[in-house]
Amino acid sequence: MSDDVYESLISKLVSLEIPPGSRLTVDTLARNFGVSQTPVRAALIRLQTEGLIVGKHNAGFSVAPIPSEKHFSETYQIRQLLEPEAAAMAAENARADDVRQLRSLCSQMEQLVLDDTKKNYGRFAMLDDAFHSALVTLSENELMKHLLETLHAHMHLFRLRYHASVAEEAINEHKAIVDAIQNRDAEVARLAMAAHILSSRNRMMPFYHDVTKKDASVSQNDLVP
Repeated sequence: MSDDVYESLISKLVSLEIPPGSRLTVDTLARNFGVSQTPVRAALIRLQTEGLIVGKHNAGFSVAPIPSEKHFSETYQIRQLLEPEAAAMAAENARADDVRQLRSLCSQMEQLVLDDTKKNYGRFAMLDDAFHSALVTLSENELMKHLLETLHAHMHLFRLRYHASVAEEAINEHKAIVDAIQNRDAEVARLAMAAHILSSRNRMMPFYHDVTKKDASVSQNDLVP
């Protein structure tokens, strides 16, 4: 039950149906989802650990603001340093089952793009996060994995911009990375990941100012899904 609530909230947050700054109350969410407060609270705590909502003692929860432009730039700098190396290491470590898992994630993302519904926004972001997380796991470098997980990069990026063309380009870039990993070509995997991160930055950053202007105009509203 909490997974269903979590996925529904992710979709609303990523699509900005629930805008930054909106106040979230457990009681209101429980009534709207038709569930008890327990799965709602579990979903909110999970979202808080992922940086999408913030909680204050005795003040409930609210949607996190869009991170600053400086934060996004620094996030991409860190990703550009670490993820290409993770992809190269994954090419050396991956087994056939690992490649199948990566291709399955790509296929699931493709299907979401074909369906092209607003509720798929959050699901796509989750799968994108799962794809990159799987690659870093295959690097077998625990410190690198921990550092990248703390960025919460993928969920925040899709709050900046989600569009079918953006998603299609990302999927094609993912496939190029998986091809290199399947071929156990570490250098090509490294270059493919570096190109993907650079392309992602170029796709997302032009939309930064539009979203942050909307962010600044939102008052602390109660959530009414």
